[in-house]
Order: sequence, then C-alpha cells, then structure tokens
Amino acid sequence: MKTKLVLTVILASFLFFPGCSNSQDNVEESGMASQNSTLSRASSDSVKTNSINNEYEQAKQEVIETFGAIAQSIIDGDIDKLISFHAYGPKFTEFNNGTRRVGSAENEAHERETFGAVTEVERFAADDLKVAVYYGNVANVTFHSDFILWFSDTRVEVPKNQITLLFVKTNGAWKLVHEHHSPLNE
Repeated sequence: MKTKLVLTVILASFLFFPGCSNSQDNVEESGMASQNSTLSRASSDSVKTNSINNEYEQAKQEVIETFGAIAQSIIDGDIDKLISFHAYGPKFTEFNNGTRRVGSAENEAHERETFGAVTEVERFAADDLKVAVYYGNVANVTFHSDFILWFSDTRVEVPKNQITLLFVKTNGAWKLVHEHHSPLNE
C-alpha cells in the first residue's frame, strides 16, 4: 500500500512540474510565460536569472551602433534622421533637468528646436558609457555627456549631464522610448 501511495505521489508530481528546468530563458524571451505564471522569474527575487546576467553581445553591439548613428545624425544636422530613432507614441516619456515628465510631442519639438539650431559639433562625448541589454530586446544606455556645440557664432559648453536612454527593439530596429537627463554633480 505504501509503495502505491509513493508511486502515485511521484506520478502526480509529474503532472504539476512538467516544464520546470533551471533555465526559463526560452519561455521568458519568447513571451510565452504569462504574467501570473508561478514559473515567471519576476515572481521571485531569489531566483538567479540568465536573462538579467546575459550580456547579449550582438544586441549590445547593435545598440552601440544605433547610439553612434544618433550622434552622427546630430553631427550631420540630419534632424529627421535623429527623430527616426524615437518610438514616439503614448508610452514615450522624457525627464529633463528636474522638469516634469513630457511625452512625444514635447520631446520632438525640443529635439528639433535644439539640435536643428546646431551649426557645428565640436565635441560629442559619452563618458563612462554603459550598455545593458535585457531579454535581447530592451536596452538601457547610461553615460555622462560632454558636449560642445556651436549655434551660429556662439560656442556652448553644454553642462555635463547624467543621461539614461531606454531602447526597445521593434521591427528589427532599436528605438528610444525614454530619455532622462539630470545635471552631473562633480
């Protein structure tokens, strides 16, 4: 009788745990895990995850190339190209120097007004650049800006900022969905 009970418990456990493994990456990254799933990594802070620690080197390189293309669009004065790197819509947000959060329309107007007036880029440095990619399709780029821009005959050393750019890969391209700019206290 005890043997039958132990065997029943073992077989029943296979019904409840058929897909468990040490790596849930394929489920999470493919979007197949439900938000309420008990297998979801988000439901447990104690679970070490490969997706958080994985460097996603190819995606990281793509983000760095996209960031370089953004800088080049500013250097070239190609504002439409600059704007094309943004995923404007209801989810887009920006924080800038302690002001209230703004959305797509305000960000685009600011980008066009500011970078559209730049006549020369003397320096466009991103010091202490760090790119972190999550799940292969979300990237957080942080750096300290060091920009010197010319507006006609006026040379402007832009105050250094701590900048965070949040990218999401959509339709094969990395797009900005959030920007945050704060003064760097040195």
